Amino acid sequence: MTLDVLQLSRRGFFGMGAGAAALSALPVSLAQAGGHSGGFTAEPVSYHTVKLGQFTITTILDGAISLPGPHPIFGQDQEAAAVRKLAQDNFLPPEQQVISFTPVLVDTGNETILFDTGNGAGRRPNAGKLKSIFEHVGFDPAEIDIVVLTHFHGDHIGGMVEDGQDMFPNARYVTGAAEYDFWTGPAKDIEALKKRIPLIESNVAKFAEKMTFLKPGQDVVTGITMQDGFGHTPGHGVYHIESDGKRLMLMADTANHFVVSLQRPDWHVRFDMDKEKAAETRKRLFGMIAADRIPFTGYHMPFPAVGYVEAMGEGFRFVPASYQFAI
Repeated sequence: MTLDVLQLSRRGFFGMGAGAAALSALPVSLAQAGGHSGGFTAEPVSYHTVKLGQFTITTILDGAISLPGPHPIFGQDQEAAAVRKLAQDNFLPPEQQVISFTPVLVDTGNETILFDTGNGAGRRPNAGKLKSIFEHVGFDPAEIDIVVLTHFHGDHIGGMVEDGQDMFPNARYVTGAAEYDFWTGPAKDIEALKKRIPLIESNVAKFAEKMTFLKPGQDVVTGITMQDGFGHTPGHGVYHIESDGKRLMLMADTANHFVVSLQRPDWHVRFDMDKEKAAETRKRLFGMIAADRIPFTGYHMPFPAVGYVEAMGEGFRFVPASYQFAI
């Protein structure tokens, strides 16, 4: 069965039982096109659904790109040889990497909530597939009740507006107060950030009147609470999700690489705006979920982007979920 022939209602898309959850990830084919940066495609479009108590969690592959690395994007403050060795020790190519993008839908039974909106169609090769995935499964974005923006980097806000139209016309919006205040205030005067401002104005600030601004400890809805994930951006938010005593952390961009960022959480990452704060946040949050054995989803983890971490040496080891949510 492929998404080309699959037509699902809202309940069908979000209401899969635990047995279906383990099988709902469609195969991802990464076909290199020309061997250059951005030369990976993700076909067919893919999603993966798990149950968490009374909630249904669906991760959606917005796309995947290939680019040089991990160094110097990851381990920016390290010698290239050390980063290449870490990659090779983990059976990864030393000079090429794949980064994927994974928005998350949470159906609480009362609300349908989308966390982040992907790249938006046409922003970069082989990404921005969220809209087409909704079309393939017959899901109307107008049925989304709440859109939560973890932070304002383009690969998270690009899908707010598609073809000049609001993608989620009936939604209200939620984001961190510190994130909004920074990007609509001080960021406008920082030369290195000015190129980001037009997208934020067109895709985020225009919705300000429909937006709720949270501080850590405040709820999106009952069972979904914002926590401090600051460092990657000034107001980067992570979310603790709990239903019937089952817990999951939505970690967004706390770690952007499943090996380098986790096994060496102190190493600098080009994408992190406050690199020391981001490293402290990685150690604090992943230390907490490792100790409490809480599963998590991360925006740039290998699709379907759900798993666990265990403490290992100076950092953590990523353990992809298998059938834990199905039984």
